[in-house]
Formats: sequence, C-alpha cells, structure tokens
Amino acid sequence: MSRCPSHNFLVVLPHLRIQNANAVSSPLTHGFPSVTAFLGLMWALERSCRTQGLNLSFKAVGVVCHDHQEQSTHSGFVGSFCLTRNPVDKDGSTAAIVEEGRIHMDLSLILAVDCPHWESEPDAKAKDVPRIAQILSNMRIAGGSILASTEAQKRRHAAYVVDQSGNDDERKHQFLHARMGLLPGYALVARDDLLKSRFAELQASDASTTMLDAWLSFARINWRYEVKSSSETDGIDSAKAEKGEWIHNRAGQGWIVPIPVGYGALGELYAAGSVNNARDMETPFRFVESLYSIGQWLSPHRLDDPREMLWYADSNPDTGLYRCRNDYHPLSDLLDLQYDFD
Repeated sequence: MSRCPSHNFLVVLPHLRIQNANAVSSPLTHGFPSVTAFLGLMWALERSCRTQGLNLSFKAVGVVCHDHQEQSTHSGFVGSFCLTRNPVDKDGSTAAIVEEGRIHMDLSLILAVDCPHWESEPDAKAKDVPRIAQILSNMRIAGGSILASTEAQKRRHAAYVVDQSGNDDERKHQFLHARMGLLPGYALVARDDLLKSRFAELQASDASTTMLDAWLSFARINWRYEVKSSSETDGIDSAKAEKGEWIHNRAGQGWIVPIPVGYGALGELYAAGSVNNARDMETPFRFVESLYSIGQWLSPHRLDDPREMLWYADSNPDTGLYRCRNDYHPLSDLLDLQYDFD
C-alpha cells in the first residue's frame, strides 16, 4: 500500500480567495474542483519556485475550504450554472455555448515540503515562505484567479511554516497547534472504505448491483421506511406493531461526497510526439478516463496527523492507474495503523 511521501515541513497558505474556479470536477461530479487540480498546482508551483532559486520539493497538498459560492441557480429540482455569453462568430451568428461551472472559494493550502536547507539554516524559512506566497499569487488555482489581499489581510493571513522534522511527540504537538488556525473550515479526505462497505451492503440485497450503483448511492439521498423488529415492538398492540421510521442511506455518516480521484488508462502509452495535436509533444501520451471514489469533508480539529489531510500522487503506468491518494483512516482502523515518518 502506498503512503504519503516523507517531508520535513508544512507550508500553510491560509485564506486564499479564489474567483471563478472550475466547479466541474469531472464528467459526473461538480461543486468543488478536483484534487487533481491541486496536485497540478503543487507541481507547477514547485517548478516556478525552482526557477526563482528556491531549492525545495513539494510532496503532497492538503485543502481546507472555509467558504464557497457556486455560481448556479436552482428552480425546484433543477439547477443550472450561471453562464457567460460568448462573443458572436465572424459572420455575426451566435457562437455555441460550452457550459462551464464556476465557483468562488476561500480556502487554505497545506503543502508538505522536503527542504534540507531549512533544517541547516532555520532563518531561511522567513525569507523563502513569503516568496512562495508571492509566486503563488501570480498563478491560477483550478482555473480561478487569486484575488489580491489588503495589507490588513496579509498580516492576518500570512503564510507560515509548521516544523515536522522533530520526533513523533514534537510533530504531533506542532500539528495540533497549527490545525486550530484552520478553523472554521473543512478538509477533504478519502473514504474508499465507505464505497466498499456500501457495495457489499447493496450486493447482499441485489447480486446484480455494480460498484457504480454503490458510488451513485452517495450522490443522492434515498429514503426508506424501516419497520421495527419484533423485539422492539414487544408489548405493543398488534395494530401498531408494523410501525417504524423513515431513514435514509446517508444517516450518521457525515458530509460524504462523490469525488474524482485521478485517471485510468484507456489504451497503451504512446511515444512522445506520435499523437497529433497533443498539448506537450515531448512527453509520452495516453488516453485516460476519470476514476471515482468517495470523499468526506471533516473539520481539521478531528484530524490528529497531517498526513490524514494530505493528498499525493500514486502513478503506476504498468497498470494504467494515475491516482490521487490520501492516508485518512477511520478511528476504528487506526488501532492497527502506524505511520513511518523516517
């Protein structure tokens, strides 16, 4: 099983205000940008930092959303994106509209950093972190623009570093203190376990159920009437013995959402430059489709380890899987789990 790459520091970029980010995260989901967008941002930021002379590596990224406003309208059971009007064609006719969902967000980014230079020269962090924030301010996040902050906002929400280079107790203490600065907000974590359990539950009642059926069941609320068992109705009039209650499939599970978690190959890997009109003619090319799983939004104060909120890439070209991974585990699984920080 893959694990989050080792890192020495966490760089926290708090309360970034994003305007018009892409709300369509995959062909089947919308409402918040895909995790792949934030991993792409992390790699682009690393390349930009290196061109500016900053010798560091970003290993994983975490996202905490404080506020969001999807640009959509709702009328009854139907929702529609607020679309912009495209310019007319050269002949004056109306151009086709490509539906694009947009969302405004207030979020914090947590970057897992491997930088030996910061360990040998602790004072370098105070110089490098503002430069990282400055470089990021000129980039886009999931296609959205980062709004400029006032001087008061810059002082209140300045980027900072969380040291993770000490022993286990020191690392935990540093993170427990830092996570409170991310409140109020919600961090997105992976819940692949829920998808597996839901699939087994549906299979028990209908053997023809597929994994897609299980995944779609998390995208909606299904109500059902559950009759109380005989033990619960003992001593009750037989006319009332069939009474029960209405429950739904997401009761007591928290803020669960279907999410895309990467890409799966549709065919072989083509040599660089062999496919016409590819975006990068110097990189091998492959046709892929989205991979889906289940995520959960959790308040940061419910996380005891930074790796529970960090997402990282797990690429396996041999099997054709290019996945985003997260090491969150429910409390029931933590008894048998140990993290290796070395």
